[in-house]
Amino acid sequence: MLFYRPRIKSFEGEVVYAQKARVASEIGLHARPAATVARAAQGFSDPVYLSLRGETVEAKSGLMIMTLGAACGDVVTVESTSEDAVRRVVELIETTISPL
Repeated sequence: MLFYRPRIKSFEGEVVYAQKARVASEIGLHARPAATVARAAQGFSDPVYLSLRGETVEAKSGLMIMTLGAACGDVVTVESTSEDAVRRVVELIETTISPL
């Protein structure tokens, strides 16, 4: 379910689209899954963020995504000013991405 939340600090008062997603990949958001998510996020001009356990990172960087340490089954929050970006990134996170 998509929910809306204004975030003045990060998004300068714009409407933010956010959705929670459960990590489906067996290896979590590491290496290949993180790179796949980052490539998808890079396809949008809007900023895209992932949050887990109080830490938020830019989703356009695979390295930053890996710093979250998101394991299989963890629930991350995806946020962006683009509803399409949120939907695409959530779709990838909730899909099992092969490690090889």
